[in-house]
Amino acid sequence: MIAVLKREIIAYFTSPIGYVFVAVCMLTSGWQFHETALRWGSTDLSATFQFMFIILLIFVPVLTMRLMSEEKQRKTDQLLLTAPVSLFGIVAGKFLSAYIVFLLGITVLPVYGIVLSNFVGISWLTLWGNFIGIALLGMVYVSLGLFVSALTENQMIAAIGSIFLNLTLIMFNALAFIVEGELFSNMFMRLSAYDRYMEFTVGIFKLSNVMFFISMAAVFLFLTMRVVERRRWA
Repeated sequence: MIAVLKREIIAYFTSPIGYVFVAVCMLTSGWQFHETALRWGSTDLSATFQFMFIILLIFVPVLTMRLMSEEKQRKTDQLLLTAPVSLFGIVAGKFLSAYIVFLLGITVLPVYGIVLSNFVGISWLTLWGNFIGIALLGMVYVSLGLFVSALTENQMIAAIGSIFLNLTLIMFNALAFIVEGELFSNMFMRLSAYDRYMEFTVGIFKLSNVMFFISMAAVFLFLTMRVVERRRWA
């Protein structure tokens, strides 16, 4: 796993993808922070986090689209699959590499709170709730993107497919009000990532919400392992 992790981290920063992702996160969040907090003198960073919520939904798939599809495209996947590395090691190494780059991109967000705290009092509970919510949601985005990337050798299809599925996860709460039948409505509400994320943004920490995001990520990683395993024996 460590070998795969190192290989992928190096790949991110010997190509523009890692730098572009981190730069996009810092520039867009910095612009939003300036427009809402600095220009208007607001101590509420919720708008900055909400803006990043949308940006990450679109740009995390760009970060993950190459993880497995590039291996297929270059025909190097068989070399990886025959290497003395377990399926778990391959998938976990690729997942962690993308998630580390993701965390590098959002690390700047708490810094805005530190800047504001030098001038006014802020709600640290809300700030860290927003940050933890983004970090957990990003875990799901990365694992989902890895799964979609394992299904195709076309990186553009992997990116578009991941964006579509990210939107679907977020919109489950809206679907709950559209579908007929209490059973389906309750099911969609329970699967809604958006509602659980929003509880973090107001400083509500529930173990069930944390486990929801971890479980969702674990499901997508398990599915990725099954796809890779099928290709190994194909």
